[in-house]
Amino acid sequence: MRRVLYLSLFMFACAVPALAQDPVKVDPDHYKVAINNATVRVLKIHYGPHEKSKMHYHPNAVAIPLTSGKVIFWLPGGKHTEVDMVAGQAMWTAAGRHNPENASDADMDVILVEMKTPKKKAAPKPANTNANQ
Repeated sequence: MRRVLYLSLFMFACAVPALAQDPVKVDPDHYKVAINNATVRVLKIHYGPHEKSKMHYHPNAVAIPLTSGKVIFWLPGGKHTEVDMVAGQAMWTAAGRHNPENASDADMDVILVEMKTPKKKAAPKPANTNANQ
């Protein structure tokens, strides 16, 4: 009985963070979907001065700041990195979890183009060579 309880708790602990990582779901005030297709998802991001998000995950992406300013990316474990964003300067962002904070005294607007991994197509079924004609 204890094994079932521990296994259930472990699975719940693993599932909750996975469900809570999409920024559009955990922080809809800052993240809006502009385009979503099989290749990319494009997000419109808006933060007011000194606003902070919630921990979330992005796949590999290209960020295009529409405004200049400083952003602090809080990482799992409490570490952080500061980034000076320049309006119009595209930046590659590797997949990962973070909690962004607008460290500027002005609004921050960004377009984020998230890359999707192409799904592999199933191999075509071979023609039936034993068919009676």
